[in-house]
Amino acid sequence: MASKTPHSDGMTELCECCGQETPHEVSIELRTESSKSENAEFSREPYRVTECRSCGETSSQRMNNA
Repeated sequence: MASKTPHSDGMTELCECCGQETPHEVSIELRTESSKSENAEFSREPYRVTECRSCGETSSQRMNNA
């Protein structure tokens, strides 16, 4: 889970690549999941995207599992 620390200027999270808590950039992206163009506008889902500031490793997680 992400946490704010008083000594940093951002979010820290466990980085699987680094093996420790490191600063991360965190954003939300809307991604189109349908490959059919007629359904594309109705198939956008929010994803939480994180990027480790130490090693550059990125990961994403679908936020809406309805």
